[in-house]
Amino acid sequence: MKFLWNLILSGLLALKEYIALHVLTCLIPAFLLAGAIVTFLSKDVILKYLGGSAKKIISFPLSAISSIFLAVCSCTVIPIAAGIYFRGGGIGPAFIFLWVAPASNILALIYTGAIIGYDMALSRIIVAFLMSFLIGLLMTWIFIKEEKERVKEFAVIDTENEKVSIIKKKDFILLILLVITLLAPNYLVPKGPYFKKVIVFLIFSGITFLYAFIFKTKEEILKWLNETLWFVKIIFPLLLLGVFIVGILGGILKREWIEPLLGALSYFATLTEAPFVHTLVKFGMGKGPALALLLTGPGASLPNFLAISRIFGLKKAITYAILIIIFGTFSGWFIGNFIF
Repeated sequence: MKFLWNLILSGLLALKEYIALHVLTCLIPAFLLAGAIVTFLSKDVILKYLGGSAKKIISFPLSAISSIFLAVCSCTVIPIAAGIYFRGGGIGPAFIFLWVAPASNILALIYTGAIIGYDMALSRIIVAFLMSFLIGLLMTWIFIKEEKERVKEFAVIDTENEKVSIIKKKDFILLILLVITLLAPNYLVPKGPYFKKVIVFLIFSGITFLYAFIFKTKEEILKWLNETLWFVKIIFPLLLLGVFIVGILGGILKREWIEPLLGALSYFATLTEAPFVHTLVKFGMGKGPALALLLTGPGASLPNFLAISRIFGLKKAITYAILIIIFGTFSGWFIGNFIF
């Protein structure tokens, strides 16, 4: 009975840490941004540049480059990718967002270079880009029939010869404010006490909502908040469940077992993967396996898998997990044997 209680306590402690350190400054602005994308961003232009019928030579690099600037946790990018997907974005670009944002955003690369070495940071971004395009292509190819049917559900207009406004000016400013609210805590306070991140978040979220109440109608705000609540309902409970299960695993398995063998299953907060891997390198881990963990750890956690399966379906989540494990393993092997 005591053993069972200790396991439950381990899960609850993991939940406590997750809620205390990630929900306010990471997930809440991400959900608000996802709701705003669905509410205010032009569906027609998303279909043109990121949709299933868009040219891959445009949609894939656009998704990857955009993701670099999203210095967010892996769980935080899920509602953002979902917002783009449900607005008409293709499966390839959506999963590129899911992969690149946590694996190779600017802040993570800078931190990796400072702690582990800039050779690892450079390898991380090059491999992440190559892997993201392969993952996008394979996800598109594997689910091509389903994707074609999904694309038909969206009303596609001819945007080649007519000027289409992607977003109204007031809506664009609101989205920019939401992006700043999401990124500012990590960019302005990459280290130090968490309460400083909270202060930054409260300042920018206050500015954002003040702008919304001044320039948006009550109906628009309610629609935005309803879309946000929808994302919260379908994603947040599964993230909490995943964190709870990982906490229980941490109570069952010894630390020396879970670090090298199950690190990719545990949740990595923004920038924590670099010191985690650096510790393993000091204990003798090679640079190849270290790179593989840097690439797969932020995006292959159990909480993310549960949330992705709810949004995109279990088959897509399993396929995505298998692909990143295969590519991550191969990349680590190749870099470790032929580069370092």
